[in-house]
Amino acid sequence: MGILALHADERVKNVRFTKTTLVVDLADGRSIAVPLTWYPRLLNATPTQRANWQIAGAGYGIHWPDLDEDLSTEGLLRGAPAPAANQPQTTTRPKKTTTTKTAPSHRKTKNT
Repeated sequence: MGILALHADERVKNVRFTKTTLVVDLADGRSIAVPLTWYPRLLNATPTQRANWQIAGAGYGIHWPDLDEDLSTEGLLRGAPAPAANQPQTTTRPKKTTTTKTAPSHRKTKNT
């Protein structure tokens, strides 16, 4: 009995959005759905900016020129969020500096 290996074609066919999700349809019929929170530029973009996408990287990538955002099907299949999406949003506060005062020395010196 032989094993039939299906040929995967991970090239981008279509890109669409739901309210909370980016969905990328592949040429082989699969669809990849990932949370928009993984990609802050896309999350914060207008519908017009999201709709302006181009196939890039010989079909294996997506480019949004208005947002300067690029994604690859390889990264999407791995489940790789944007680096900034992995880090918690924190505000930077200046560090308090403390000074240590030393007590004056009370050593007696010999008078000559």
